[in-house]
Amino acid sequence: MTGQTGFATALLDPARPTPEGLMNPFGGPAGKRFDVYRNNVTVSLTEALETGFPTVRKLVGDAFFKAMAGVYLRANPPADPRLALYGTSFPGFLARFGPVAHLAYLPDVARLDLGLRQSYHAADAAPFDTGGMDPAEVLAQRPRLAPATLVLSSRHPVHGIWRFNTDPDAPRPPAGQQDVLIARRQFDPVPHLLPPGGITLARALKGRLTLAEAMTRTLAVHPSADIAALVTLMFTSGALTPGA
Repeated sequence: MTGQTGFATALLDPARPTPEGLMNPFGGPAGKRFDVYRNNVTVSLTEALETGFPTVRKLVGDAFFKAMAGVYLRANPPADPRLALYGTSFPGFLARFGPVAHLAYLPDVARLDLGLRQSYHAADAAPFDTGGMDPAEVLAQRPRLAPATLVLSSRHPVHGIWRFNTDPDAPRPPAGQQDVLIARRQFDPVPHLLPPGGITLARALKGRLTLAEAMTRTLAVHPSADIAALVTLMFTSGALTPGA
């Protein structure tokens, strides 16, 4: 293994020797300098994962998370120079990582952490403003989800787990599946628990259907959905932007 590939592999794996040909300013082997550089890179990537996945970190503990991050970063070097975006494949890694197999909810919690970070860095968009419209006009609009809006469906109570680990007053997570809407009304994204039918409504809001048509489609799949509550959540959370 030579060239850039060998250098990158050695950089992320402390068990590998210093790549051949690296010299210090005095013409000698750059072993110690390379070790310092390697340590700085590893620390930076680990800290990026700790920042990007705070709920996962809290669930497994600091020491275990650091060890797990070391395994991940050696197999998944950054594909983007922006550290804030590192770790997009981390949820998938957790789904295959044997030591956390007993924590079946962990990959989806990581998806929620990742979704919040992606929402934060997403492009701005004009809010869907219904001011001055009568109800018929509102229903005739064709809104779509804003770039910062994401939805997540899980077999686990991911919203409850997230709340329990971020809010000291939150109750213990209930059993069962939960769907989540991540929306950014102003600067910081917020995860909202989606009532039944929420995923269907969100996926129908792509700027092609009118709001009335999207509501009708949702009720066809979920006849008991509280459609008024769902639409209100979409409006108040800042999840929508005008369609093209």
